[in-house]
Amino acid sequence: MNKPIPAPDAPQPIPGARLLFSNDASVAQLNHGSFGMVPIAVQRAQQRLRDEMEANPHRFFSVGLEERITHVRRHLATFVGADPDGSALVNNASTGTSIVLSSLGLAADDEIVTTDHGYGAVDLAVDEICRRTGAVHRVAPVPLVADDATVTAAVLAAITPRTRLVIVDLITAATAQVFPVRRIIEAVRAAHGERVAIHIDAAHGPGLLDEPVRELDADFWVGNLHKWAYAPRGTALLAVAPAWRARIRPLVLSWSTEAGFPASLEWLGAHDYTPWLAAPTGLFVLRSLGLETVRRHNTALAEHGRRLVADALGVEVLPATGLPMTLVPLPPGVAADLTSAVALRRRISDELSAEVGLAAWHGRGYLRLSAQVYNRVDDFQRLADGLPKLIR
Repeated sequence: MNKPIPAPDAPQPIPGARLLFSNDASVAQLNHGSFGMVPIAVQRAQQRLRDEMEANPHRFFSVGLEERITHVRRHLATFVGADPDGSALVNNASTGTSIVLSSLGLAADDEIVTTDHGYGAVDLAVDEICRRTGAVHRVAPVPLVADDATVTAAVLAAITPRTRLVIVDLITAATAQVFPVRRIIEAVRAAHGERVAIHIDAAHGPGLLDEPVRELDADFWVGNLHKWAYAPRGTALLAVAPAWRARIRPLVLSWSTEAGFPASLEWLGAHDYTPWLAAPTGLFVLRSLGLETVRRHNTALAEHGRRLVADALGVEVLPATGLPMTLVPLPPGVAADLTSAVALRRRISDELSAEVGLAAWHGRGYLRLSAQVYNRVDDFQRLADGLPKLIR
């Protein structure tokens, strides 16, 4: 058993922050990174929009809606440092990635490069487009703990003369690692110029890291606002470089298809637009608490909590990443494949009243624990107290 490393001091709660959310306090909600948690003020803003829509649907959809969507897009794009005219609102990061894949015009033997830390739904989308077009999916293996140079070298090594697209995570979903996307983009550009397009999957980026999109020089970037920016679920932003905007095609054709990007992606007919329209209220809540205050609190609490859980399990403590979403290895043989990982996550929910992220990666199970302003040390302590007995 590894010698335990004392957990760093837990941060003081942000006064009043817990009251801003309506989550069930009897459940240790330690999986904010998956579905987020919508503040009460944002829920109410969205409900007012729903009421407006239902009071007169014809007027809601036909008078001024496109202008309202444009206003929200400009607000959210400014927050992440993207070009508002080169961005489009989409439902989530997976939707944005599927739009990119379907717009590339792939042919047989073209290649798409991802890493073995990529999000499962993105891998499925890549495999499906390869099946339909004859393209090839190449996966760059990256160690769980790797410095920036190692990650960059691994991606470069997977690129061949047939590579059309590289997809890199800003923050990896399963393994909660920060990838050096700026360095990777610069290295790919230096080696291959504009021949290889680069797509940044920043599903966890908005609200979590300062990564101004316009300075990255990526061809495509997509990020969710519902995870760490307090927007309603179903709110994401896809940013596209100027050279690609005319080639972007929506997954579903509607009345604005001929208007081109971004309207062709944003107008979906009788779609529920209330998550998008309420999203700026989420940014207002985040800024009212203080963006840096929230980040410092959540990161410190996550670090404290993962040390508690790792100590209780007698497992190694991985290097800190400075994120409020952290990784704890499970003992060897526990949740080592997808089926057993799903089963253990459900048992943790049912028997410990705790919600966690749990993934099997390269034959080992990992807990992914998130901290948010509504969490307390007791949430992590409950997991630390109950999980060792449960997995035995």
